[in-house]
Amino acid sequence: MEAYNEIKQGEKGAWVSILAYIVLSAVKLTIGRLSGSEALMADGLNNSTDIVASIAVLVGLRISRKPPDRNHRYGHFRAETVAALIASFIMIAVGFQVLYEAVSKFWEPEIQSPDMISAWTAILCAIAMLFVYRYNYRLARKINSHALMAAAQDNRSDALVSIGAFVGIVGSQFGLAWLDPLTAVVVGVIICRTAWHIFKDASHALTDGFDEKELAEIRRTILDCKGVKRVTDIKARVHGNRILVDAVIQVSHHLNVVESHAITERIEERMRTERNISHVHIHIEPYEASSDPLISQSGS
Repeated sequence: MEAYNEIKQGEKGAWVSILAYIVLSAVKLTIGRLSGSEALMADGLNNSTDIVASIAVLVGLRISRKPPDRNHRYGHFRAETVAALIASFIMIAVGFQVLYEAVSKFWEPEIQSPDMISAWTAILCAIAMLFVYRYNYRLARKINSHALMAAAQDNRSDALVSIGAFVGIVGSQFGLAWLDPLTAVVVGVIICRTAWHIFKDASHALTDGFDEKELAEIRRTILDCKGVKRVTDIKARVHGNRILVDAVIQVSHHLNVVESHAITERIEERMRTERNISHVHIHIEPYEASSDPLISQSGS
């Protein structure tokens, strides 16, 4: 139940992003067209597609809250990861479009310097987006949402893009008119780079990839539990905002079923309190010192 409440909180972050992008994209596209700034236009176009990406994240979070059914025994938590994947496709398509339009601008016979109002628009929008980023980043960390963290990364990239647009527009006022379309090229590269990282993380999670260092920490947590002799096998995967762990442990062969079960309960409690992992499947096997290859070698 707690996981579902956390996802519901994540929807607030998605709504904040959607509303912010609607306002900022309208402002940037309008001012960019009136002032003749390619960089601000590219930034506004980026924000307009971010609306669609944020809606995809919101829909994914909504689907994730659906309870388990006979076709989805683990629930629908991975829907938010799929949403992050869709968002990355949208972003990279926009990135290529921005690059194409910016590069085409270099072949025009004369590049006009945009008005300074576009520069002040860019920097004010950057400040606003940094506030959105901080809100979504903290919320994503709190509820462990990969989709919302992807949205937060997008928010941060958008703030940096707006800062870059500001620099390019100001530079164009000093006779460097080519700096504005050049900044638009940088904007396109940043959009594509952010999309690639989101795609890589989402596809890694969807194919049951898991960080080796984090898996080693989980193994260490299990080994530290009283009564655990060895961890012979351990697997983990990301399922939306949850981590699922399957482990095979060895305990003393002198223990009865009740005593062995008590060890699994201690493991589950430590995983829940220390690592915020609520789903742990433990398989128990008997342990004998003579069967341990390290002990056998030292004894021989």
